[in-house]
Amino acid sequence: MRDLWQGIIPESDLAAYRAAGWGNPSGIGRRLALLVIDVQYRTTGTAARPILEAVNEYPTACGEAAWKAVPHIASLIAAFRGQGYPVIFPHVAQKRPHDGGRLASKIPAAMGISQDGYQFVREVAPRQHELTIPKKHPSAFFGTPLASHLVDLGVDTLVLTGCTTSGCIRATAVDGFSYNYKCVVPCDAVYDRGVVPHAVNLFDLSQKYADVMTTADLLGKLDEMAQDAQPDKA
Repeated sequence: MRDLWQGIIPESDLAAYRAAGWGNPSGIGRRLALLVIDVQYRTTGTAARPILEAVNEYPTACGEAAWKAVPHIASLIAAFRGQGYPVIFPHVAQKRPHDGGRLASKIPAAMGISQDGYQFVREVAPRQHELTIPKKHPSAFFGTPLASHLVDLGVDTLVLTGCTTSGCIRATAVDGFSYNYKCVVPCDAVYDRGVVPHAVNLFDLSQKYADVMTTADLLGKLDEMAQDAQPDKA
C-alpha cells in the first residue's frame, strides 16, 4: 500500500507514524456490509474522460479516475451479493434551492446538476430489493437511517467504495469508526478528483480509521472467509 503515497508523504512523516505505532490493522469481522457511496453520473460523467473535459458535463465529475474504480466496485458488488452480504447505496440526494447551506456558497455549481446526473451508474446500480439511502451531507451516517439499518442487519464491518476519497468516503469512515465498526477501504474502488487528496486521505485513513487494501486482496480474504465457513466434508 505504500506505493499509493510514495513520494507524496515525506519519509520523515512516515517514520514518525511508524515510531508512534500507528496504522495497525483492525481486521475484518464476520458480518460485512458493502457501502457504494455516490457512484452516480454526477461523479463519474457518462464516459471516461480527462477531468478537465469531464467537468464540462458535470462540474462534480471526477473523470477517468472514477471509471478506473467502477470495475473494482462492480467486482465487490458481485462478491458481496454472491456471499449474501448486504449491499447498500448511500447517494447524493438531488439538490433543491433550500438545500444549499454552505454548499451553495462553497461549490455553487453543485447546486445546478441536472436530474440525469443523479442516476446510478449502470454498471454498479442497485437491485430492486437493495437499500438506497439519500443523503445531503458528506457522511452516509449524517441525517440518515444508515446506523439503524446496520444494527438491524447485525453488521460489524463496513467496506467503503465510491467517492470522493477525501470527502464522503473519509467522512463515512470516520463516523463508522466512531460507531465502533471495523472499516475497510479498497484503495482502487474509491476515487477522487485529485491524485494528492486521494493518496493523502488513504494514508491518513490507513493510519487511524480503516484498513486500506486493494480490491484483489479483499476479494481474497472474502474467499478465505467463505472457505472457512464451509462445513468439513472429510
